[in-house]
Amino acid sequence: MRGNSKSKRRSGCPVSISLERFGDRWSLLIIRDLMVRGFRTFKQFQDSGEGIATNILADRLQKLEAAGLITAETEATDARKLNYRLTKKGIDLAPVILDLLIWAARYEQTAAPSNLVMRMEKDREAVLAEVRRRWRERDATPLLPRFSNGVNRNSRAKRKRDSAQP
Repeated sequence: MRGNSKSKRRSGCPVSISLERFGDRWSLLIIRDLMVRGFRTFKQFQDSGEGIATNILADRLQKLEAAGLITAETEATDARKLNYRLTKKGIDLAPVILDLLIWAARYEQTAAPSNLVMRMEKDREAVLAEVRRRWRERDATPLLPRFSNGVNRNSRAKRKRDSAQP
């Protein structure tokens, strides 16, 4: 499905258009948190440990909603509160998020546990199916742990050793 945009594009390149949509520091992290951490509220995003300022968070949530990637729903028990949810357009970013996670864990020092990354590489389709199932069923149980601010310095080396074994 192709989205219509009234803004002038730099080019018709799909990568350029994608970066215009969510190529800033925060948008994909918000999408990640909705997708695999079970976050739903402004406060959860604010307390994610990423250090996003409240004004930037509010701006990104508004932009993601305007782009049709997320929706804001009034909480059933308190009409003053909003819960955010990915749309179909948003959940279709699951392979992108998974590939970014795997790529960074492969080439950078990250806090991602090596066994988790190896499972995601080996069972990619099963992981994506689980992400989509959780979205359909509105299951807010986290799929990924909260990564510490530190890095797992042995994770990249361990993955290389493990992948070299027959």
